[in-house]
Amino acid sequence: MVPESEPVEPTELSMLDPRVLDPHQEIVRRAGLDDDEVDQVVRVLAGLRSWREAEQRLSEASRRYMKLGETDMRALRFVIAVQHRGEIATPGAIAAHLGISSASTTKVLDRLTKGGHVRRLPHRSDRRSLAIEVTEETRQIAQRTVGRSHARRFEAAARLSPREREIVTRFLNDLAGTGDETLPAPQSQHPRRPAK
Repeated sequence: MVPESEPVEPTELSMLDPRVLDPHQEIVRRAGLDDDEVDQVVRVLAGLRSWREAEQRLSEASRRYMKLGETDMRALRFVIAVQHRGEIATPGAIAAHLGISSASTTKVLDRLTKGGHVRRLPHRSDRRSLAIEVTEETRQIAQRTVGRSHARRFEAAARLSPREREIVTRFLNDLAGTGDETLPAPQSQHPRRPAK
């Protein structure tokens, strides 16, 4: 049984509550939901917002502590994960994971190497490539910060029953699909002059 959520303060609801943001149901349809159910939906959205804000704070704190940008942190997490699998991280694999060019990957690796976070070593079996390894100090820092945070998230998900996990997974996948819509093209602020 899922425990009831704490009620959200009314001032907090106003920015998430469709009864406030869309009182005429022009965009958000509430047919079939009573006020208690709408309150519950808003608490779910408030919980998601709180989690997202906490994730952002942790990510920013980790980046500041390690003096790294977001792309550098993503590269570092990838190298650590590859090493944990007993595989070799290469610049090409890092570029593919990050979706950036090889020139941009070189810049990322330059920054990580200069900061003492990774080492570039000769690849064991491919003379044309390099092996990228995270330094032990950086691995330990990442484990204490990002690793512990991930462990707490895993524990929170593990506390759910198998049925609850399926429901949450379906909900989050549905939610992820809502970002696939394209935004309308911005309106030009300057009208076009007719061609002569």
